[in-house]
Amino acid sequence: MIRYENIEVRFGDFTAIPDLSLEVAEGEFFTLLGPSGCGKTTALRTLAGFAQPTCGEVYVDDRRVTHLPSDKRQVGMVFQNYALFPSMNVWENIAFGLKLRRHSRSQRQDLVADVARRVDLTEDQLQKNPSELSGGQQQRVAIARALVLQPKILLLDEPLSNLDAKLRGQLRGQLKALQSEFGITTLYVTHDQDEALTMSDRIAVFNRGRVEQVGTPREIYDSSATEFVCTFIGAATHLSAALTERLGISTSHLSYLRLEKALLETAGAPLPAEYARFTGTVLAESYHGTHTIYTVDVLGAELKILQREDGGARPQVGEPAEVGIHPSHVLSYAEGPA
Repeated sequence: MIRYENIEVRFGDFTAIPDLSLEVAEGEFFTLLGPSGCGKTTALRTLAGFAQPTCGEVYVDDRRVTHLPSDKRQVGMVFQNYALFPSMNVWENIAFGLKLRRHSRSQRQDLVADVARRVDLTEDQLQKNPSELSGGQQQRVAIARALVLQPKILLLDEPLSNLDAKLRGQLRGQLKALQSEFGITTLYVTHDQDEALTMSDRIAVFNRGRVEQVGTPREIYDSSATEFVCTFIGAATHLSAALTERLGISTSHLSYLRLEKALLETAGAPLPAEYARFTGTVLAESYHGTHTIYTVDVLGAELKILQREDGGARPQVGEPAEVGIHPSHVLSYAEGPA
């Protein structure tokens, strides 16, 4: 459906993307994930036609679109700040692109009514000014404005970043449901790992303009291909050389363990026999309602352990604790240049 072939994008002397080759399947919810300045938005804008590559090609449905004007690429884009027109009401905002394409008034009425219903905007809201709507409602207006043009591809550039944490959580599910309902191929840009993991069919993790790994959320999290991906996606403890040696892992490698992979023995939950057993000392605990995160000193590593709340007795700060680690859960990476 979408194919980047050896794309390079430069701005003067700065190379934002040195060499990008990437494919997105039809109907996928595909996320470009990475820290600020890593090239993910530039990759999105290159597909949209807002940034021109210095070399390489972009294809949509095996059609080369590298140098086509943005309005000829059949893509709809939702920007971070939604870019709604404050002087127009919601209906006029959604219908704006249709008017530019010279659709008749009756055609605009029918298309806007259909897309508004599908994104859950009421007739009353259509008559309001965008400033009278909540952040979540404004987002739906921006999405409706993009979808009413019936694009093949929907591009979303950090669409939740301006919302508060609670609303972001609510809208993740709504966005994914909308994408599934419309069945539209979607590229989503974010720096938020939780968004990427919970919403995506597949993820491309960007770092310094390059893709470090492409995979499903589970592959990215459980089988992180590089140290950068491991430390950027979720939380992981860096293991000491003494601990990795006891686990039979090369001490020349950098090794990490996810918080939920280590086990803390309690009276009601003995450690499984196949886990390597260590005695450590509890340094700290952090209560999160549904779980507590313990920090346990194990052979010089300050191991973070996520323990679900079950009402059972737990070791206290300063007390010894029995910890279990399965060697297969350790993520290890050969040391080398960044």
